[in-house]
Amino acid sequence: MIVIEEVLGEAEVAAIRDALADAAFRDGRVTAGSSAVQVKRNEQARGDDPGALAAARRVRLALEGHRTVRALVRPVRWSSLMVSRYGPGHQYGLHADNAGMYADDGSPLRTDVSFTVFLSDPQAYEGGELFIEDGAGGRAFRPPAGSAVIYPTGLLHRVMPVTAGTRLACVGWVQSLIRRPDQREILFDLERLRDGASDEAALILDKTIGNLLRMWGEG
Repeated sequence: MIVIEEVLGEAEVAAIRDALADAAFRDGRVTAGSSAVQVKRNEQARGDDPGALAAARRVRLALEGHRTVRALVRPVRWSSLMVSRYGPGHQYGLHADNAGMYADDGSPLRTDVSFTVFLSDPQAYEGGELFIEDGAGGRAFRPPAGSAVIYPTGLLHRVMPVTAGTRLACVGWVQSLIRRPDQREILFDLERLRDGASDEAALILDKTIGNLLRMWGEG
């Protein structure tokens, strides 16, 4: 799990919120799986709404262009991105995401990595933390607007009840070139070591990263 701040700048967040101001939202249970539908209480922008489409496009372009996201996630396919809205009384109970989703063109993809991009300032709502369970008991996330929380899709997680205000977020899933999270972590660590390495060490790290990508990579 990692939080990447300022994936979107203030101006981009403001533009996205403007695009969503008149967007059509519906009951979020429409897109929930058979188990999640029992615990999902939120609103979701219609997938064909122009404002929602524009917002999703901005978020995806920002993620695709972010160096840390590329090094950590190594995306091969992206799901359709969804904009969710939580008001007072809304929450999303403990659940696991589906193992497969669909891209914008309707093609299926394996969900290796999940992400939530926060679009509301923390001061704009109360509650609404993204809580992700792990071996240490779990962590709660409520970062600044424009931040992304990225985590392996298989983890149980929930959105805590919103008690006041409005929580806007954009969520999506990625099929990675590297299926296993431990292998993605090794490659990410090597990328970070390369950034501060001497020319000779960087060359060796480039070779090692390339060899591991050939060993572990799958389309």
